[in-house]
Amino acid sequence: MVRTLMAEKITPRAQDFSEWYQDVVAAARLADHSPVKGCMVIRPNGYSIWEAIQRDLDARIKATGVRNAYFPLFIPESFLKKEAEHVEGFAPQCAVVTYAGSKDLEEKLVVRPTSETIINAMFAKWVQSYRDLPMMINQWCNVVRWEMRTRLFLRTTEFLWQEGHTCHATAAESELKARQMLKIYTQFAEEVLAMPVLPGRKSESEKFAGALRTYTIEAMMQDKKALQAGTSHDLSTNFAKAFGTEFLDTDNTKKSVHQTSWGVSTRLIGGMIMTHSDDKGLVLPPKLASTHVVIVPITPKPDLKLKIFEVCDQLGAAIREDGAVRKLPYTLGLSIDKDETKSPGWKFAEAEVNGIPIRIEVGPRDLEKGQVVLARRDTSEKAFVPLAEVPATVARILAAMQTELLAKARKFREENTHKVSSYDEFKKRIEDGGFFVSPWCGSKESEAKVKEDTKATIRCLLLDDEFRPLESGDRCMITGQESTKDRPNVLAVFARAY
Repeated sequence: MVRTLMAEKITPRAQDFSEWYQDVVAAARLADHSPVKGCMVIRPNGYSIWEAIQRDLDARIKATGVRNAYFPLFIPESFLKKEAEHVEGFAPQCAVVTYAGSKDLEEKLVVRPTSETIINAMFAKWVQSYRDLPMMINQWCNVVRWEMRTRLFLRTTEFLWQEGHTCHATAAESELKARQMLKIYTQFAEEVLAMPVLPGRKSESEKFAGALRTYTIEAMMQDKKALQAGTSHDLSTNFAKAFGTEFLDTDNTKKSVHQTSWGVSTRLIGGMIMTHSDDKGLVLPPKLASTHVVIVPITPKPDLKLKIFEVCDQLGAAIREDGAVRKLPYTLGLSIDKDETKSPGWKFAEAEVNGIPIRIEVGPRDLEKGQVVLARRDTSEKAFVPLAEVPATVARILAAMQTELLAKARKFREENTHKVSSYDEFKKRIEDGGFFVSPWCGSKESEAKVKEDTKATIRCLLLDDEFRPLESGDRCMITGQESTKDRPNVLAVFARAY
């Protein structure tokens, strides 16, 4: 299917949300399908967003004392088999190399689905004493998981991510690190992507294979489905025991290290698209944009062209040099579209579909009045702004846009989050989508029943420091089990998800 760049050809969200999403990705030239089934090619427009994510998140990670490293793409098959729960969880998704260099390999190589095993093989060499701890590394890399049903950015066979891995002397330290990274991911998603997320803990059935606990941030998309946007795992000593990652403690005894792993991926781009974009195309939070302002000269009369071009150049320089603009937490990207082979209308649609936050129109009638037309992408509002006030207005709108996108998305989530007490009520209302918060008794059987009956899953258990376990009265939505002090129910968030 050939897709046009013109925004009016984008499938409306209300008609087909899935098709709308694919149209936005294609029209904004973010990514394309690779000749290899299930893989994607990230185009420059999409990769610039990933670079912005990398820059900001990398700084946040390093501020906690973590350093970057790199580990091989190929993992000996025997490594995965050392941790039984881990290999069982990832076996269906593994790509395996059996033949290379014109001969069969003596040992099969797994293309990394994640790196806990090979990193532990190195940690076992590097960690000898309590003096070596904590050991904290992160890598930005690609991983391969053989997905059956793929969608650009959201779920592909190969994707980009960061994965952090740490070793600690005690269980308390590893738990603290796992929770610290959950907080960092939460702040990053909301402050940079303007995407509100719900932090929580995964159920036993949904946790990472080989982890003691898995923490998650869950976001609500505009179709009211949930998206797991990042995870942080307390691995306890599971991998350390499998690989012999031990240290000599201060009491002169050998002990296994306690570990964490945590990561986010290019899935964040898909989540950001589905949180903010509209039927005209991409809507970008300013902190992720590479071009924040496009100035479009309108030159119906050839004799005015040079004058209008000159004003556009002067205006662009004034915006770049403005003090308030320079104080923004990113370097402003600005372009002046002087391409005379395309009409102003085409340029307007192009700016909209690509999500450029601010468009400035400079025409002869406006110049006569000493003003320009300033269009804001997220709200589609237009305003006449005096030339002298444009730089300050640009700075003010960009700052407001970042916070208002988050507020709008948070309001949408709140309006579509419901408390339910009966299973019958839940089964009726889940058809309309949203998050459903209800007491849960913790049984795997009841969790499986919800999935079978409704295709919804427990997205997370609300954290103890925000919502305490229910000690009396409240009954499990599914089984009717009453919460008691000895057997407390917990508050769980149910939703259909990507």
